[in-house]
Amino acid sequence: MLRIAVPNKGSLSGPAADMLHEAGYQQRRESKELRIVDPVNEVEFFYLRPRDIAIYVSSGRLDIGITGRDLLIDSDARAEEILPLGFARSTFRFAAKPGQARGIEDLTGKTVATSYEGIVAKHLVDSGIDASVVHLDGAVETAIELGVAEVVADVVETGTSLRNAGLEVFGEPIMRSEAIVIRRTGADAEDSAEPKVQQFLRRLQGVLVARTYVMMDYDCRVEQLEKAVALTPGLESPTVSPLHNEGWVAVRAMVPAKEAQRIMDDLYEIGARAILTTAIHACRL
Repeated sequence: MLRIAVPNKGSLSGPAADMLHEAGYQQRRESKELRIVDPVNEVEFFYLRPRDIAIYVSSGRLDIGITGRDLLIDSDARAEEILPLGFARSTFRFAAKPGQARGIEDLTGKTVATSYEGIVAKHLVDSGIDASVVHLDGAVETAIELGVAEVVADVVETGTSLRNAGLEVFGEPIMRSEAIVIRRTGADAEDSAEPKVQQFLRRLQGVLVARTYVMMDYDCRVEQLEKAVALTPGLESPTVSPLHNEGWVAVRAMVPAKEAQRIMDDLYEIGARAILTTAIHACRL
């Protein structure tokens, strides 16, 4: 069986389970379950601490895992990203008291407090900056007030918590993270698990596409067909079928979900009618 590590809690857990369910895999019913078997799909899921997943995968005990890019890099494990999943996005930034620093070059000789020592230390080394890094498990914004560090590095979404602590973000982002699928670095392509790994990736890619697109159907006059097709080119080409009423055709095409309303407006303006969209639950491209 394919052995897969899944986050057991935190911001990664729920969305990961939802995506796996959409991909057709059985998921646990209770949060206390640490391992389940999906015999139909020949997969065994292990529910682990998100920070530990990269370590287990790098050991070769598990074939693949779902974790955060930040956690993979911070672990320094011998595992690599093979598919971004588009959820649990976050940005890592430096912050300090106003006027203390404007860029990473101002960190030389300073101490940086963070919960992600591996990420920050690597970033500083790669940037040629000689600075110290102090590891804290949480609430790093208080480190400056208590004199533990002059700078903090943390996940920034709105920046509200940092501003409330009297800090301001500076410099370029350290990194941008999201949920990813990982595999052991140098995993043999001839491994017996390879076909199942590829099938797993295709299923998740199908979910990602299904979430990104909607199916659009509409009727239009034949003389307006070229304009309509220009608005809805589909992936390869739209499906066009003649209607019972002469001079009319039915068109079906996949369109980006974010642009669906605008496209519907534009189709209506050129005379298309009976325009509707439906969700796509699964697909293969």
